[in-house]
Amino acid sequence: MIILATDSGLERTGYALFKKKDNDFTLINHGIILTKRSFSLEKRLMTIYEKFESIIKNYKPNLMVIEKIFFNINQKTIISIAQAQGALLVLAAKYNIDVEFLTPLVIKQTVTGYGRADKLQVRKMVKLLLPEANLPKSDDVIDAIACGIAYCSIKKYDR
Repeated sequence: MIILATDSGLERTGYALFKKKDNDFTLINHGIILTKRSFSLEKRLMTIYEKFESIIKNYKPNLMVIEKIFFNINQKTIISIAQAQGALLVLAAKYNIDVEFLTPLVIKQTVTGYGRADKLQVRKMVKLLLPEANLPKSDDVIDAIACGIAYCSIKKYDR
């Protein structure tokens, strides 16, 4: 099973790909999709769509895990995250990929043992859990990796 985990945003969307078999999982790739602020909204969403479509065609994920929107942030941020997630959901439908959502609280609780962990604590635990991985500096990618780790840890068996 191939899992595509994401941390959505209009400017930066982190992603991580995992191969999962039974209780074992391996990080196989990760990265970030960037869009330019100077581009129109529709062009930014098309960039996200096209880059993720390429990832989907290349890796053929069975499942997409998306970090659920947390409503305690400002409304402008919520809207842009929702728009980016909309592009991902359309791709999931187009390529018949199952989708699951995990809340930030569940991700942090699963990865660090503490649901209110900060970004540094999440980064440290991801590094401990994946010591051989060449981890990026981007928090968006680390969050996507943490999302994938959480899913793989919670779901003990293949679908």
